[in-house]
Amino acid sequence: MLLSSTQKIPEHSAIPRHLAIIMDGNGRWATRRMLPRTAGHMRGVQSVRRIVESCGKAGVKYLTLFAFSSENWRRPSDEVSLLMRLFVQALEKEVHKLEKQGVRLRVIGDLTRFDPKLQQLIKEAEAKTAHNDSLHLTIAANYGGRWDILNATQQLLKDKPELIQTPELINEETFSEYLSMAFAPEPDLFIRTGGEQRISNFLIWQLAYTELYFTDVYWPDFGAKQLDAAFEWYQGRERRFGRTSAQL
Repeated sequence: MLLSSTQKIPEHSAIPRHLAIIMDGNGRWATRRMLPRTAGHMRGVQSVRRIVESCGKAGVKYLTLFAFSSENWRRPSDEVSLLMRLFVQALEKEVHKLEKQGVRLRVIGDLTRFDPKLQQLIKEAEAKTAHNDSLHLTIAANYGGRWDILNATQQLLKDKPELIQTPELINEETFSEYLSMAFAPEPDLFIRTGGEQRISNFLIWQLAYTELYFTDVYWPDFGAKQLDAAFEWYQGRERRFGRTSAQL
């Protein structure tokens, strides 16, 4: 069972064991170049490749990327359609590379809203890479932190209806087993590109003690150099988990 940072002090090192990223700024990157927003999303796929490779080399064990939030359906329909096509293309073209690189792929979120073809590609990609363990890559798609908590609550009560009568028996350990990221430790470092400084409904349970790093660099321009800068910032943080500096 993975430890909760609010229950026990987790182990941590100079390189984050679990890195979570909101890949923001694709549209603005394109707009500044007088390109359609869709061009930014296409360029952003290249950044995903770079960061997956860089994280693997650096020794990151878990990499979680926020690709499409439950609120992103509000965007223009043509942009949403392109994002879905890019997702399909990435699964069709990149999964064999991930398998060879030892990367295990998971997709979390409410996948029922996706086209059946996309749902099937996700299942096949997860199955094809299930034996890998060098890097655990998780894509959050049609995901929201509040959805995650509500879904976990519903699944917990379906499995253990007796807890309705004894809610005092529900604790963090029991509950967290039903969260989408139950297989991974809590993120050590969170990065958001694009200049915004909020977590936007991403892993709101899991980010309780995560170090939050914000950069103005748009996602299409984010690469190994920018990742190293984030790691350097992280290494300067004092991770106290409720303790004083003198106790470290």
